[in-house]
Amino acid sequence: MKQGKPIIGITMGDPGSIGPEISVKALRDSAIYEKCRPIIIGDVPVMQKALEIVGSNDLNVNSVSDVSSARFKHGIIDVFDMGAISMDKVDIGRFTAANGAASYRYVEKAITLALSGDIDATVTNALSKEAINLAGHVYAGHTEIYAHLTGTTQYAMMLAHDDLRVVHVSTHVSLREACERVKEHRVYEVIVLADRACRTLGIKRPAVGVAGLNPHSGEAGMFGTEEIDEIIPAIERARKEGISVEGPIPPDTIFPKARGGWYDIVVAMYHDQGHIPLKMEGFVYNRVEKKWDAVSGINVTLGLPIIRTSVDHGTAMDIAYKGTASPSSLVAAISCAVKFAENRNAP
Repeated sequence: MKQGKPIIGITMGDPGSIGPEISVKALRDSAIYEKCRPIIIGDVPVMQKALEIVGSNDLNVNSVSDVSSARFKHGIIDVFDMGAISMDKVDIGRFTAANGAASYRYVEKAITLALSGDIDATVTNALSKEAINLAGHVYAGHTEIYAHLTGTTQYAMMLAHDDLRVVHVSTHVSLREACERVKEHRVYEVIVLADRACRTLGIKRPAVGVAGLNPHSGEAGMFGTEEIDEIIPAIERARKEGISVEGPIPPDTIFPKARGGWYDIVVAMYHDQGHIPLKMEGFVYNRVEKKWDAVSGINVTLGLPIIRTSVDHGTAMDIAYKGTASPSSLVAAISCAVKFAENRNAP
């Protein structure tokens, strides 16, 4: 880590989404500057428009073309200006190739800056998979972009909300393929990544819980044999290496246990198995006022040579540029990136 507070590169997200707005709202908080040196990677005209939307007359944008030119001072939002899109080309609230091309370039630059050591960690705002694919960048999401551009083959997605953490054996594949990906070597690999992530967060002896794939974790083979054939051997291998791990635990009971403090992290077998409980905790809808009171939770890619945390929500195109989006997930992602950067080299 560079001398002083970590430098955190934050991508602006899809320019037609809530990304620019929540970037302004997050950096309006002086507490962010007390823990890190943030810089937005995006386009100055879009960020200036976001200032108008939010009504932050006390903030100004500082356009830079090099991280060393950033001022890192509360009240001044440093923006690494990519010149990727002008405000008149932004299609607000829509999934377009122009928006997708710009948002991809922000991510690409963030990765480059992190690999070169110009920034200590990256935080990604939401982008649209549809838009980046329209722009010719065929990826299932941020995780796959990072893996490809960093040459990483062993990686996993971790979601977190407060002390509830989940890491996935598979993510953006069909349910049929997800079941086929539950193999001993992959389950073991994810257990190791989960243990390592918790240690980086300062948990000295993480308790790892592993979910089963089938109802009742297969009920001794009555409802499927993946637990017997693949998951249990992976758990036993990890235990032999000193990892504190339990399972397979029935999927419908492991998350209440984790929420109660039994486990520091849960290894989920597929995307929705892990995402649903996290979003039940972090996403709170106000029925009376018909708005989201909280959209919390973060996404972390484990196994990369650089740090990447992210908001755990989409582009929310339906409320883009309306000034109503919550920055809570972005603030949490920034805080997590700081913690990873500070503890990365800890034993």
